[in-house]
Amino acid sequence: MLARAAGESDWIMRGTAMSKEVIQDWTASTVLLKFGQHRDVRYQVYRDGQRLLQEIRDEDDTPIHTLELPNGLLMEKQSYEVLLRYVLLDVVSN
Repeated sequence: MLARAAGESDWIMRGTAMSKEVIQDWTASTVLLKFGQHRDVRYQVYRDGQRLLQEIRDEDDTPIHTLELPNGLLMEKQSYEVLLRYVLLDVVSN
């Protein structure tokens, strides 16, 4: 079982600390949706062990989705924001 204390960057797994390597710290973004709509979100990209993850949250810090990225897929900020739009339009809305 994974748990994280508020404000902590280390994950705890059955009493063992797992290092969380932040690749891109929390970044605010306004994602354009369909027909002139938009959604304000925050996202972070990090490595958790062997997994590369993009965590997406609402402005009020409510989790929206965590996307596992293929290993070796380190991108520029604009590319991560394209993934945000995909997740909000195709994954979350369904």
